[in-house]
Amino acid sequence: MNDAPGSAPLRPRITITYCTQCQWLLRAAWMAQELLSTFRDDLGEVALRPGTGGVFVIEVESEIIWERVRDGGFPDVKALKQRVRDRLDPGRSLGHVDRPKRED
Repeated sequence: MNDAPGSAPLRPRITITYCTQCQWLLRAAWMAQELLSTFRDDLGEVALRPGTGGVFVIEVESEIIWERVRDGGFPDVKALKQRVRDRLDPGRSLGHVDRPKRED
């Protein structure tokens, strides 16, 4: 993220690559919406990139933060937001998302 002198800081780009054969567009779009809602002032864009072969990868500035095969499936929204937060602003609170799950 290089900033030109005198310009506003560039905000990071998140890319979600999803498998079109598996019809994971809706899942990718939902995750993009969640990220844009939570990090609205901190992101430059969230891009959806079609792929094939069962791919589902989420990257922040080309750094993989979630990979379906490596990480054992799809992230829940809590884990995804925490990984993005840890990359963008580790000291930031996500409010209720950061609270431990209650045992009933």
